[in-house]
Amino acid sequence: MNAHLTNIWFGVKCRSKRSLWGADHMDGMNQAQALPRQVTVLASANAGKLAELSSLLVPAGIELRPMTAFGLESPEEDGATFIENALIKARHASSATGLPAIADDSGLVVPALGGAPGLLSSRYSGEGATAEGNNQRLIAALDGIEDRRAHFYCALVYIERVDDPAPVVATAAWNGLIVDTPRGTHGFGYDPHFFVPEFKATAAELEPHTKNAHSHRGLAARRLAAALRQRDAP
Repeated sequence: MNAHLTNIWFGVKCRSKRSLWGADHMDGMNQAQALPRQVTVLASANAGKLAELSSLLVPAGIELRPMTAFGLESPEEDGATFIENALIKARHASSATGLPAIADDSGLVVPALGGAPGLLSSRYSGEGATAEGNNQRLIAALDGIEDRRAHFYCALVYIERVDDPAPVVATAAWNGLIVDTPRGTHGFGYDPHFFVPEFKATAAELEPHTKNAHSHRGLAARRLAAALRQRDAP
């Protein structure tokens, strides 16, 4: 481990769990300001995920840094479920840095397509996949199909170290419908085609604070933060 990572790790480990989570928890940003920040590796290079999760986990005292800040590349994701793939990514990041790690594996599940794109959501259109290519394949696959139900699913995991025997796992889903015509400029991935009936808008048309309050990743992040506070309570 290089000197930079050693110094970060020493600073993280010297904080007690009591000081990280505190005896009393305040709401929102007041809580975030009261807690020391625990540097934690986000096992993702996705800037959209980093932005969403960073804002959601600040109140839990977690300071996320992307794996690219440590020169890491993604491991092979050969798990059979979203949870398995999230654990693979978290353990890879923690092993390489010696830091706690958070990873999510998420994707779009369309029942009419047998659950696809599913685990292949980020590479649905093949090697070198792009969001545009993935969306084009999704709409082509649904051509002539009336059932447009879909849901985003997120599995989010936290490990304190690479051999953590009790990872904290949080999952959540967000229901919607797939529309042919993309709408909106916010978000990323399949958001322009994911219509949320509750808001009469696609995920890409929602302001970030609204999306974070209702999305699969937002709900999973809040569940993860609550589980971490409960786990570390005296």
